[in-house]
Amino acid sequence: MRKPNAPRLTPHLLTPHEKMNRYPLWKYLLILAVLALGFLYTVPNFYGESPAVQVSPLKPTMKIDSAMLGRVEEILTKGGIKPEGLLQDPTSVKARFGNTDTQLKAKELLQSQLGEDYVVAFNLLSRSPEWLASIGALPMYLGLDLRGGVHFLLQVDMKAALNKKIDTTVNDIRTSLRDKRIQYAGVSRDKDAVIVRFRDKAARDKGVAEIEKNMADLELKLEDEGSEFKVTGKLKEEAIKRTQENALQQNILTLRNRVNELGVAEPIIQQQGADRVVVQLPGVQDTTRAKDILGRTATLEIRMVEAHAGDPSGRNYDPQKIEQAVKGSVPFGMELHYSQRDSGKEPLLLSKQVVLTGERLTDASPGFDSTDHRPIVSITVDAQGARIVTQVTRESVKRRMAILLFDRGKAEVLTAPVIQSELGARFQITGFKTTSETKDLSLLLRAGALAAPMEIVEERTVGPSLGAENIKIGFQSMWYGFAAIAVFMIAYYMLFGTFSIIALACNLLFLIALLSMLQATLTLPGIAAIALALGMAIDANVLINERIREELRSGNTPQAAIYAGYERAWGTILDSNVTTLIAGIALFAFGTGPVKGFAVVHCLGILTSMFSAVLLSRALVNLWYGTRRKLDSVSIGQVWKPTEGKA
Repeated sequence: MRKPNAPRLTPHLLTPHEKMNRYPLWKYLLILAVLALGFLYTVPNFYGESPAVQVSPLKPTMKIDSAMLGRVEEILTKGGIKPEGLLQDPTSVKARFGNTDTQLKAKELLQSQLGEDYVVAFNLLSRSPEWLASIGALPMYLGLDLRGGVHFLLQVDMKAALNKKIDTTVNDIRTSLRDKRIQYAGVSRDKDAVIVRFRDKAARDKGVAEIEKNMADLELKLEDEGSEFKVTGKLKEEAIKRTQENALQQNILTLRNRVNELGVAEPIIQQQGADRVVVQLPGVQDTTRAKDILGRTATLEIRMVEAHAGDPSGRNYDPQKIEQAVKGSVPFGMELHYSQRDSGKEPLLLSKQVVLTGERLTDASPGFDSTDHRPIVSITVDAQGARIVTQVTRESVKRRMAILLFDRGKAEVLTAPVIQSELGARFQITGFKTTSETKDLSLLLRAGALAAPMEIVEERTVGPSLGAENIKIGFQSMWYGFAAIAVFMIAYYMLFGTFSIIALACNLLFLIALLSMLQATLTLPGIAAIALALGMAIDANVLINERIREELRSGNTPQAAIYAGYERAWGTILDSNVTTLIAGIALFAFGTGPVKGFAVVHCLGILTSMFSAVLLSRALVNLWYGTRRKLDSVSIGQVWKPTEGKA
């Protein structure tokens, strides 16, 4: 029972500002989760790198599988070399070692045992644990200016690619009209247009129907000039765009095939803009040899198979002759080659006589059969090639025809299909299981040589010592800047400055974690963008702290000043960051190379700074001051207040 006249205890009622300066539990949990995630994806960057070797196939048709991983492990074990770790990816097998001496021995051993079909290159792999790599926590990739190597920017001559397409179209029209026995006066080219002349209207109508049937890429226009009936055809916009894209992709694939010979561990070959290709070769210092490799031409040949041991129902099935050829007894006028199949390498005896070269091939595209929807590759050859193919295949039904790619003086059988019927200017290759196989083969068929000439418009060479110096100087400048900001903020804003520096450190953590998650390439401009992001992030905290000081000068209570400071500074922070973000997006959209790399880090830094400077710093302030029922002052440095007389 309560004693009479005893004081009544009443609960403390929170003011509206005290309520607003307290975060709900879910916000703190969200911040903790983001911090944990950021730390998890930042950690791999601090483990450093260990020397490694990378094994990749020299021929594009060869695949990397678990059997290749086991073979590499077996070779190293027999050679008395124990790797610290083995890693397999879709294009290579990588082995990590403890020192460079073991790395050198492993490279020599693997190269001697694997032979010339594989490229063994030096590499550097992160020392981070495998469980981090299994969840995608990988370190950032260092750019050429930090690691050293050769950089080329090549421009594709798209006009030459279109000229080749138009010339091929002229020959195809001439052949098509001749095969259908349609009388015409002449087929010629006038700049970017194809002109077909007829002597009468009936012949023109037949010719137009045939051209529309076989040349879907042309936009036709009919004109009458006296007694002559003329048809003018121009490439459609979508056809021009497709021709340019195919030329660019063909050149990129050709460059990738050639770069393998340089033994580069992780080359970067990617499209930049509509007609340019960036080639970065880490570790390569010999620019003359690199340019020689990139400018080399490869050739494509089609030959008839004289003997095989495959399907017994096909013609020229002769396993005994194949067995003798494998033992060294190759008949006169023939050559022994091997075709890569799922079951292994298939030996083939090919005629030395070349039926057709890649110069006659005008297009190769993946598709599907109209009858059973199986994956196919559609081949198109020019007029002269069509006559040769028709003549050769007319009497070669059920025989196999091999398509070979000659590069670096070595021949590789891309495919050896069976001829099902007489072929012409357009024919199909069947027998594929997946659409990825048809896409790869169509690119390889087009990549026998460059689709269009390329010119080197930019060339840079960075030495490995200069790259290491760039890393040292770049990170030193960033840490010195961070330390200077920390000293100023803590001295000027006291505890609030400490909160700002903690938020700034977390902002750096978030930014590095994002770059690692995206597997972005860190370059010297990227380091500059990180330093700029730190400066912009602290600018937001300066705005907040000064706004809180202004509210305190106006006579508001500390709780009200904290609340108003964050709320009223948010609009200014948002405006300044959005305008800067627009500038960063413009740099990314219209910039190239280092400018684009700077823009990526810059934009990411803006997003992380808005999160850390506002949400994270306020969470710290709320934890420290928001739980206090009676708050007389806050540690935010010297707050000038006007005296009553001056007021």
